[in-house]
Amino acid sequence: MQRTTTISTADPKQFALGVTLGILTVFLGSTVAAAGKHLSGQVHISAIVLAQYLICFLMVLPWWLRNGKRAVLTQRLGTHIVRGVSGCACFYTYYLAMQHMPLVEATLFRNTAPLLVPLVILVWYRSAIPSARLIPLIIGFAGVTLVLRPTFDGISIWQLIALSSGVGLAISMVGTRELARTEPESRILFYYFSISLLFVLPFFALNYQPIPSAALPWLLYVGVVMYGTFVIYTKAFSYVPSSILAPTSYFALVFSGLLDWLIWGVVPDLPTVLGIALVVCGGLLILRTPGTGADDN
Repeated sequence: MQRTTTISTADPKQFALGVTLGILTVFLGSTVAAAGKHLSGQVHISAIVLAQYLICFLMVLPWWLRNGKRAVLTQRLGTHIVRGVSGCACFYTYYLAMQHMPLVEATLFRNTAPLLVPLVILVWYRSAIPSARLIPLIIGFAGVTLVLRPTFDGISIWQLIALSSGVGLAISMVGTRELARTEPESRILFYYFSISLLFVLPFFALNYQPIPSAALPWLLYVGVVMYGTFVIYTKAFSYVPSSILAPTSYFALVFSGLLDWLIWGVVPDLPTVLGIALVVCGGLLILRTPGTGADDN
């Protein structure tokens, strides 16, 4: 892979390519999520995440062996660690939550990430959220509240776990965009897979269970296809900023809803549909408002 460059979204062709790559990533990721939900009844979540990152690491290993130590020298180790840990935590909590709720609902909470990106940028860059983005944020989080439907008994722990996957994804999005300014794609992926693999290993060791042979093809699918999504995802960030690319993740709600219906026969109820509509509306409104500067450069 070649070194990426930051390309202005003023070029319509580059903009269209970045958004198309984002949608393709979402589609492939939705099929992986469905495979993960299927696998969660056969193996521990840590085994799914470990297989995902182990296969991805093995896929990028030839690049490391071919290019040597100099190829992985970086001055952005801290950012790589933040991106790796947040990305791995996102997948771990996402797979964990979908064991206890419909795929489309877990996907909704994970895809609150576009709403959370401005908040991450606020912390990351100490850059204030433009007032024009406050109303979209309120609309989006009203949708999240509608899906959560808190009662006097509280909110489900699994809903909070699913929501935390959105936090992890938002941090990963901003981290990826920041790294793409100065780091080549292959180095970004190498550190991401390596750090994520090291992060999940203790969880796998503590929760070790024998893996049935019937689960192996599914684990292979998760790892290989997810590697492809990571490559496409990282490439997309070299064409468009996180504030533009993030809303394409909402297509996951469509794909996950279809897979939920086709495979598990699950149809979301009216409050969930309305909540999804509000979250999507909030995210798309954020797309149409002026950027903070940090995420749009």
